[in-house]
Amino acid sequence: MSRLLSRRHLAAAAAARRSAPLAWLHTPSFATVSPQEISGSSPAEVHNFVQGSWTASTNWNWIVDPLNGEKFIKVAEVQGTEIKPFVESLSKCPKHGLHNPLKAPERYLMYGDISAKAAHMLGQPEVSDFFAKLIQRVSPKSYQQALAEVQVSQKFLENFCGDQVRFLARSFAVPGNHLGQRSNGYRWPYGPVAIITPFNFPLEIPLLQVMGALYMGNKPVLKVDSKVSVVMEQMLRLLHECGLPAEDMDFINSDGITMNKLLVEANPKMTLFTGSSRVAEKLAADLNGRIKLEDAGFDWKILGPDVQEVDYIAWVCDQDAYACSGQKCSAQSVLFMHKNWSSSGLLEKMKKLSERRKLEDLTIGPVLTVTTEAMTEHMSNLLKIPGSKVLFGGEPLENHSIPKIYGAIKPTAVFVPLEEILKSGNFELVTKEIFGPFQVVTEYSEDQLDLVLEACERMNAHLTAAVVSNNPLFLQDVLGRSVNGTTYAGIRARTTGAPQNHWFGPAGDPRGAGIGTPEAIKLVWSCHREIIYDIGPVPKNWALPSAT
Repeated sequence: MSRLLSRRHLAAAAAARRSAPLAWLHTPSFATVSPQEISGSSPAEVHNFVQGSWTASTNWNWIVDPLNGEKFIKVAEVQGTEIKPFVESLSKCPKHGLHNPLKAPERYLMYGDISAKAAHMLGQPEVSDFFAKLIQRVSPKSYQQALAEVQVSQKFLENFCGDQVRFLARSFAVPGNHLGQRSNGYRWPYGPVAIITPFNFPLEIPLLQVMGALYMGNKPVLKVDSKVSVVMEQMLRLLHECGLPAEDMDFINSDGITMNKLLVEANPKMTLFTGSSRVAEKLAADLNGRIKLEDAGFDWKILGPDVQEVDYIAWVCDQDAYACSGQKCSAQSVLFMHKNWSSSGLLEKMKKLSERRKLEDLTIGPVLTVTTEAMTEHMSNLLKIPGSKVLFGGEPLENHSIPKIYGAIKPTAVFVPLEEILKSGNFELVTKEIFGPFQVVTEYSEDQLDLVLEACERMNAHLTAAVVSNNPLFLQDVLGRSVNGTTYAGIRARTTGAPQNHWFGPAGDPRGAGIGTPEAIKLVWSCHREIIYDIGPVPKNWALPSAT
């Protein structure tokens, strides 16, 4: 019966996708898979790309469909004994990169052209629809959320067309002390680099980081979580069709142990890691600090004392906490609500909005890294704290065939009193990131703002935050005493979004990585090099000075 219901859910989800403004049945020219046709009886295959060629492996890892448990994608995962071609490929790239301001500058223009072609192709309705549906198959989210990821990626590529790539390498000159002397500052590539990205944004995160690395003259090897790597494999094929030189980057599927071995042996000069804090810290040690991180985010939102636009605020809270089933590193993890909001009906509105989310249209769906049991156990532990209670949710999804290795839970909010949160025995539990549709809600009074900011100060991850208020003095106070790298402020503030038009990344950590903007690309994918020209002439009256 559950299998039948699951098929109904899949059919309903497919119908919802078809009801989007445009839907396409044919496959784009670059594609080797069809999102609609991938199944246990017609599995997709994901290959590796190294030294200019697509390759398989001696080992195929089966990926199961997150909605019904069918084995539906075969991934050629490289084993530890098979990494030599990848090590050799990276070793061929010098530390001064494939291009830099003084070497092969025409490649900056080439990447402007590649970006223009890729942006045009990704903007075609049949191509954007292809990627949106492919994203839905491996990282289930609503069609609107999946399409938004494609659109952000397309806009990013548009941003770096024409001369914009070479503008990333803009240099400066400072006059020297005498004729013929000047100092020039350059943005210099690292050369061989590595990129490791997670499952939750199968296209946007790897594409934006890969292109940033390539723009600055590096040669990257890319590893995407195998559960979703089919998306970036198809994007790489699109980039090749748009003129990306085959030797400029490699693409590897492997488990974490093999990738760790590759990093240690190949010794990339910089590695970008997006994912869990635990893995991030291990890599930082293994790579002797040659790493940039965009790791976990236990992200907070503070509702200020000025209550207004309650319906809108409730909707944004619902989107921030539960869109993509809460599987965004920017998802709202804790809501600090000024007591003035208590009588506004906000929590009731949030509850009703959460109840609109259905598996049929994937507005709620599988949680790919946390099981149902783990989430309900965490909730039970929170409920042991005095004064805690379930505001809504807290129950497993019903009538589905989501495999047990994944999570399936209704959008959940648990209230925990602020004073209890701050107790040393509770703080680590309450601020544990649950990468699913789960948030903590608490309340504070006018004289407790310092306690709220103490909680924010004690948190370890400082990615996104929102200060929801139009009170300028309140905003000034909170913003001046917090640190999160991407902070939204004002009555329309959110924690999620991550478009291509502003910095997205953590603050407070020298290893912190950004994504999407010129500043992020220059910070992550280049270093500063100073060349001091001193060409003379030597003064005509120069004489050998005394020894010093």
